[in-house]
Amino acid sequence: MKESGIVWQEMLSILEVEIHALGFDVWIRPLAPVDTDDEDKLVLLAPTAALKTEVITRYMPLMKEAMRNIDGAPTEISIITAEEQAAAAVKTGATREKEKPAIAEKNTLNPKYNFENFVVGECNRFAHAAAQAVAEAPGAVYNPLFIYGGVGLGKTHIMQAIGNAVRMSASNLKVLYVSSDTFYNEFIESIRTAAKGANQAFRDKYRGVDLLMIDDVQFIGGKPSSQDEMFHTFEALKSAGKQMVFASDRPPQDIRELDSRVRSRFASSLVVDIQPPDLETRIAILRSKALDAKFTVADNALEFIAEHVPGNIREMEGVLTKVIFLAKLSNRRVDLAICREALNDYRVQAREEITADEIIDCTCRYFNVGKAEVVGKKKNKEIVEPRQIAIYLITELMTLPLMSIGELFGKEHTTIGHARDKIAAAITTDQKMRTAVNDIKAMVLRK
Repeated sequence: MKESGIVWQEMLSILEVEIHALGFDVWIRPLAPVDTDDEDKLVLLAPTAALKTEVITRYMPLMKEAMRNIDGAPTEISIITAEEQAAAAVKTGATREKEKPAIAEKNTLNPKYNFENFVVGECNRFAHAAAQAVAEAPGAVYNPLFIYGGVGLGKTHIMQAIGNAVRMSASNLKVLYVSSDTFYNEFIESIRTAAKGANQAFRDKYRGVDLLMIDDVQFIGGKPSSQDEMFHTFEALKSAGKQMVFASDRPPQDIRELDSRVRSRFASSLVVDIQPPDLETRIAILRSKALDAKFTVADNALEFIAEHVPGNIREMEGVLTKVIFLAKLSNRRVDLAICREALNDYRVQAREEITADEIIDCTCRYFNVGKAEVVGKKKNKEIVEPRQIAIYLITELMTLPLMSIGELFGKEHTTIGHARDKIAAAITTDQKMRTAVNDIKAMVLRK
């Protein structure tokens, strides 16, 4: 039976092409595998009860299907919160070591992510070269390395490729890859159980590695205690000459509510970006994925998909997965008709026709407010909330840069980023907000 961390990473690679990128990042990525004695069950730790409920309601069937496609995986999935985990430990009289599953060291790298299957283009050439240099000599060059870029452009792939390469070339080195949510949840759990030695175990885990990689560090913004812990972890590893790699959807200076000490440490890194791929690179990526799937796809079909899914590699790969599935299901060769069917399922054609004005208009109708007020300067709650929701939906349904969105609302791009992040966080816990966002999105997509 495979380790829970490996199973979960393989499931993530399947789920990220089945679930919309934003839904994947908001609901699925925060989950973390928990080590248990039950080999027939995969237990996942949810940061909040609301997130647990949402995942079970919306995504559990997909998660079970993904697990069934993995060799050596358990047969059941269970999602628990930290409170439920603690109650179970007390009830069973767990020992001190058993009470620290959330900080137990485990391999969370997906072996499918490597440099060999990472397609290099002008959009990512610098990041790829820096990542390879780090993998060849961890701690010696480009330390720390900070990679940023939009959702679904390959940051996670290239980070885990570093980790897998280091494991292959220097198996004696300790490698740790986590998301910032995992870092945050484990830190909070270590504080809660500090009397049992978990706090020191947490620090030993993160400061005792040779290569530390933390993904999605933008989510550490606004969490002062976790930022303080990350700062001290950074200093300890830096002074020991250990390699660090961070990834974010924006550069350090654009991460809001970030402690100046942490921001300066991130900014002192070699900061490299990954841009959306051009058409030729997108076609090359699709061709590589088709080869991995051992399925022949005609060049005109690959070009059709690449032309119609321009911004997000995950969505593009998801369309290809759907195309191959439909072709196998109907015993047909891949043609443009199947490609169009897959594209319709992903609503890509509908999204291409969406404009920012339509999103703003639908938001105004939903809240019964005037457009001039929403794009204006009023700061009362009745206007600010619709404005922030409109901004959030524009960032989700379109590929406009934050600066361009800011011009629509007469705001700085940092203000736009704050509005987006605020609504993204709110929909994870606020049912009313989630309903409003989903209803407005449905209005937009039906137009």
